[in-house]
Amino acid sequence: MALSISLLLASLALAVGPARAEDATPPQTTAAPPAAAPAAASQGAESKSGPVSSSDASQKKLTFSVLYVKQNRTKDLPLSMLDLPAKDDGIAGAKLAIEDNNTTGRFLNQTFKLDVLNGDVDELIKGATEKVAAGDSFIIADLEPDALLKFADALAGKPAVIFNVGSPDTRLREEDCRANVLHIAPSHAMLADALAQYLVWKKWPNWLLVYGPRPEDKLLADSYRHAAKKFGGKIVEEREFKEPTGSRRADGGFEQVQQQIPTFMQGAKDHDVVLVADAGNLFADYFPYRTWIPRPVAGSAGLVASSWHPALELWGGTQFQHRFKRLNSRNMRPIDYDAWVATRVVGEAATRKQTSDFKVLSSFIHSPGFEVAAFKGVATSFRSWNGQLRQPIIVGTPKLLVSVSPQQGFLHQSSVLDTLGIDKPETKCKAYTQ
Repeated sequence: MALSISLLLASLALAVGPARAEDATPPQTTAAPPAAAPAAASQGAESKSGPVSSSDASQKKLTFSVLYVKQNRTKDLPLSMLDLPAKDDGIAGAKLAIEDNNTTGRFLNQTFKLDVLNGDVDELIKGATEKVAAGDSFIIADLEPDALLKFADALAGKPAVIFNVGSPDTRLREEDCRANVLHIAPSHAMLADALAQYLVWKKWPNWLLVYGPRPEDKLLADSYRHAAKKFGGKIVEEREFKEPTGSRRADGGFEQVQQQIPTFMQGAKDHDVVLVADAGNLFADYFPYRTWIPRPVAGSAGLVASSWHPALELWGGTQFQHRFKRLNSRNMRPIDYDAWVATRVVGEAATRKQTSDFKVLSSFIHSPGFEVAAFKGVATSFRSWNGQLRQPIIVGTPKLLVSVSPQQGFLHQSSVLDTLGIDKPETKCKAYTQ
């Protein structure tokens, strides 16, 4: 009887909160109610795959290993000291999810553990190949785009599913998609669409697009161009930002920037918003409050779209944030959240299917009936055409949530979540069954 009561508590329904902070209206999605999540997260609910049976708890003990691979990267220092990355970026979120999985797993004779590999891509391929041979079939990948493709190709045909949490490049979901990769991190297309919907909803449709000189900046700018056409925005002018900004740490460096940015922005056509495409966050933060005429800044600085926000309090987010902070002594960043979701996907599949058989779990995760609760107010699931996780996107300032997209009024024939990113009719991905 005690066991049945515990399992009942572990499957309490997720409290569904508003889709938007401003009007407290839930997302207009046709997705089914969220699937069960750990009791510690207060996120459980029955999904279309059915509730967990108490009779299954008598089965033999099952162990599930999740492998986190993190590429060693050489990065420029961020513009702000507040943005210095933690050494356990992403890994911290996976650790919290392992705890959550084990909370439910205790009732089901299931144990979850996390393995971590750091190194360059060749070292990670070697280590991951050995781990997969030993039974680590679920891999969270924090890799740069080309490294992710090389990693996925090296593991092609092996019993492994790779969860991308490290790269938002849209091409990884489209022309360069891989059948063994699922994408937890939202694509640039999803983030651009989420921001574009909000700007159009606010009736700020005229945008001045500023983009950086690097190839990834130009790809991000393409996402904003696509979003403008998709939702009725208008890019009235484009400018490429090539000017060096000097040493941000040197005395007087801010004075140099204070002169550069207004000069760069002089003579622009009339616009409502300055939209900055800076994929590496190398210059975007120079623009707020330094434009020639007073205009809000959005995109890579100012008003930003992301998978998570450290001030989110909706849908049980407060206790979720507090649990993360107690475990890691810092705030949760988007990559931590993405890694948490990836690890919870494994836990959800194991809970529902009561097996460690890779083929069964992988097939279920890829199926239309799979859902995972993710502190977003609605069930999240994977798109069948490119492996991208469909989810609401947070639009916020550095300190606060501003809104959540999809916005009201943007409709879709099956799920409004699919208004964000590349929809099935326009996908270029050939690796997934159409």
